[in-house]
Amino acid sequence: IVPLCPETYIFFVLGVILMCTYAAKEATKKTKKAKLYVPQIDCDVKAGKIINPEFIAKCPPGCQDVKYRVYGTDVYASFSSVCNAAIHSGIIDNAGGKILVQKVAGHSGYRGSFSNGVRSLSLPRWRESFLVSEGKPRKGVTYPSTLEYSSPKSTAVKSGDTVRQEYQTSTAPAPDTQMATTTPTPRTTMMDPSTTMPKPTTTPATTRTTTVAAAAKTRPGLHRVRDTAFRGASTSASNRNILLRPNTGIQRQEPVATFQRAASSPAHLAMETDSWKPGLSLFDTGFSSNEELNRKPLESISQGNPNCKVDLSFLMDGSWSIGKRRFQLQKQFLSNIAQALGVGSAGPLMGIVQYGNDPSTEFNLKSYANSKDLRNAIEKIPQKGGLSNVGKALAFVNKNFFLDANGNRGGAPNVVVVMVDGWPTDRVEEASRLARESGINVFFVTIEAAAESERQNVIEPDFVDKAVCRTNGFYSINVPSWFSLHKVVQPLVKRVCDTDRLVCSKTCLNSADIGFVIDGSSSVGTNNFRTVLQFVANISKEFEISDTDTRIGAVQYTYEQRLEFSFDEYSTKQDVLSAIKRISYWSGGTSTGAAISYASEQLFSKSKPNKRKIMILITDGRSYDDVRVPAMAAHQNGVIAYSIGVAWAAQDELEAIATDPDKEHSFFVDEFDNLYRFVNQLIQNICTEFNSQPRN
Repeated sequence: IVPLCPETYIFFVLGVILMCTYAAKEATKKTKKAKLYVPQIDCDVKAGKIINPEFIAKCPPGCQDVKYRVYGTDVYASFSSVCNAAIHSGIIDNAGGKILVQKVAGHSGYRGSFSNGVRSLSLPRWRESFLVSEGKPRKGVTYPSTLEYSSPKSTAVKSGDTVRQEYQTSTAPAPDTQMATTTPTPRTTMMDPSTTMPKPTTTPATTRTTTVAAAAKTRPGLHRVRDTAFRGASTSASNRNILLRPNTGIQRQEPVATFQRAASSPAHLAMETDSWKPGLSLFDTGFSSNEELNRKPLESISQGNPNCKVDLSFLMDGSWSIGKRRFQLQKQFLSNIAQALGVGSAGPLMGIVQYGNDPSTEFNLKSYANSKDLRNAIEKIPQKGGLSNVGKALAFVNKNFFLDANGNRGGAPNVVVVMVDGWPTDRVEEASRLARESGINVFFVTIEAAAESERQNVIEPDFVDKAVCRTNGFYSINVPSWFSLHKVVQPLVKRVCDTDRLVCSKTCLNSADIGFVIDGSSSVGTNNFRTVLQFVANISKEFEISDTDTRIGAVQYTYEQRLEFSFDEYSTKQDVLSAIKRISYWSGGTSTGAAISYASEQLFSKSKPNKRKIMILITDGRSYDDVRVPAMAAHQNGVIAYSIGVAWAAQDELEAIATDPDKEHSFFVDEFDNLYRFVNQLIQNICTEFNSQPRN
């Protein structure tokens, strides 16, 4: 063996070290590049069904379909389709792909919108939300390769009047799977701990709390109510000498006439209690407001007319086509409105936005707290000029006007009255829809509408019907001439103050009389009956309960029927939940048909005319009497019936009781302890049905 010189030996050792270091780096790279297994979910999977608070999943192709409903914009309610929400947000398209989902806290309002070929719906509030982003792992977070679903699998064997339950929890992630976790707020109930419903369990080895900031602000509530109405006379325009609306100084011919002041008696009708108000509009117009201008302190504050507590914005037409004379008539009209309303801190508040090419706020809701100061301010408004871009103005009001910083009170309905000379020079339908879905009651006052010879110049035919909250005439007034505008002061004031008919202030959660019809027969048993009451309480507490919002009533039945409490008995949520807890188990036979007739007579015949009548019937077996005829009679009287069957309930009877379509109004669960699974679905269906109502 030839001995190595020291230099050769050193180089040899260094070479070995370098080779080992290189090999270790390569092994590390291969380890780092280990591919994450991404679980696939179906198009109909809702975020609320997945327990994991943060996960990456793969959506299949073909999820862009109206049957996969989405609620919200940017921030989505947790019972939205995950994949269709990802398409709506632009993260993926209809071809599918990987997405990252993060659960966040519930919101007080979700704004519907049309984006990337998907129409999302609005929703007043929900207990849990989620965000969708590109399907790339966040640094330091390990994602599960198996998703955990909340729906438990269970079997039930009924023997006599008892039910034996066997639970199987759904698959949990492997023990070595690290999960990013957001701890949900627990749902509290009114019942004893012994009746608490089972919850799925998770088994992650390491739990880490991740706080995700909510992506949209919310505004406080307002009350939503209903309508019926009449239509003002529509007369073609006169004295018009322009056909188009170019951006010029061309004005209409000014006929001579005298202006009469309107009487100033205050409007009437009761104010309503508050509810919810969704967040800022995501319809971005890019316009700025001069609402932050410093105003001099108010000289005096009036209490105002307490029977007309509304937050009111007038969109005044400042376009060149109106001319100086008509602009003055418009200001006089607004001044008379301010006087007739009885503006004050405990009554109506009024602000004005002027529009032309672009809109700007003349003054907001908190600028003036009495009619005198308000009228003086109106007199000083100069004309902007430009086109009649009403759509831009509505989008601006939706985004900028009804904010807390601008005097929005939350408990008062938001109303916007649009003044239009002739017709708009842009489209109003989309901006109006967003405003309506924000809870803003949109009224139109059109003056000197397009004549037959001018209608070819109107950009959007029937723009008023596309814009207003309802197309029955209540929300629209047509005035044949600017010189007869003073005649509509009192009719308009009466309408905007009629809070019982401001339908855009109405939501699925504050507009119903809900009657629970509860099976108290012997087969139910005491413990299961308490579980049913827990289910009733969990549904009830999702609604906004008061004597002017949603009201709750309850009937228990066996062979006989008993009115537990009527709609007008309790006017707070706490009182209703306490009354539900106090219901005592009756025991007896099962006469469901007679119970439906009894509920129709004792509950729904006393429902308010402007309330949706909703019956929720829970039963565990076949009825001894006929259910079809009583159910049909209830349907014909406007009762929307939901049937919930447990264990041995007859499917044919559940479908006969339920309002059509049966699939959306009838539910079946194999055992009482699984009733909680249908709380979210039931609320969702009630809200979906409300949002799909025709605008007439």
